[in-house]
Amino acid sequence: MIYARNTYLVSTFFLIGIPGLVPCSHLPHGPGGILGNCSILFVIRTEPSLPAPTYHLLSLLAVSDLGLSLSSRPTMLRIFAFSATAIPPNACFAQEFFIHGVTDLESSVLLLIYSSILTNARVAKTGLAFLSKSMLLALRFPFTLKRWTYCRKSLLSHSYCLHQDVMKLACSDNTVSFFYGSFVALCMMTDSGFTAVSCMFILQTVMGTGSHKERLKALNTCVSHICAVLVFYVPIIALASVHRFGRHKPPGAMSLIADIFLLVPPLMNPIVYCVKTRQIREKVLGKLGLK
Repeated sequence: MIYARNTYLVSTFFLIGIPGLVPCSHLPHGPGGILGNCSILFVIRTEPSLPAPTYHLLSLLAVSDLGLSLSSRPTMLRIFAFSATAIPPNACFAQEFFIHGVTDLESSVLLLIYSSILTNARVAKTGLAFLSKSMLLALRFPFTLKRWTYCRKSLLSHSYCLHQDVMKLACSDNTVSFFYGSFVALCMMTDSGFTAVSCMFILQTVMGTGSHKERLKALNTCVSHICAVLVFYVPIIALASVHRFGRHKPPGAMSLIADIFLLVPPLMNPIVYCVKTRQIREKVLGKLGLK
């Protein structure tokens, strides 16, 4: 910390991680999600027999998951394996930008996956629009945080930098940023609402068609997709709500929820959206020589 004008100015942040956790190299920071998403991208890229727009969307989802993993995994690895919790402010702000931007992108992609009308042109244009929107929404965060003065506690509540977490450490007036952050969170909650409605319509449709065996198969697929959506959105909504409205929050539980948000979806999405898709599953097994 730097001493100036009778105030300690924070020059380094410290990430708490999960309080009381003993450093261990076998904790869930492994490459499972990264390898799974890279495999999906490789198969879709190298197999001309998979040209459908849905597979282009799955590629965009895999890129989003890789962005989440690569932007957060280095600091989580340092904390869990080596108890290295320090992070410079600029690195923290950059990490926050990528995490929030990619999270918003994945939220939009999940919404588009359940759209009933998909074409290659529509996926390309909508994907580019979603990417631009997500990066622009998150771009304000690092520049705002960099202008502020931090003269309170330097401890952050999670294993990575989260906007609402860093914002609480600032001495500067953060009213505008608070409402802007609420607006960004509302955009993602709107995505989750539309995604939930789409899932309900799809579930209603498949339950009203086909034989009993076909309905059970479709139900199994729908339930898997719904679980993947819930695993992505529930931690986001919980973290946003507690940081904005909660006064007494158990630090260990909130840190665990925050880690689940970044660790589980990149691992589940390749399984739910790709491995359970017969065409991709067969291609992956063929590449591995297991077909």
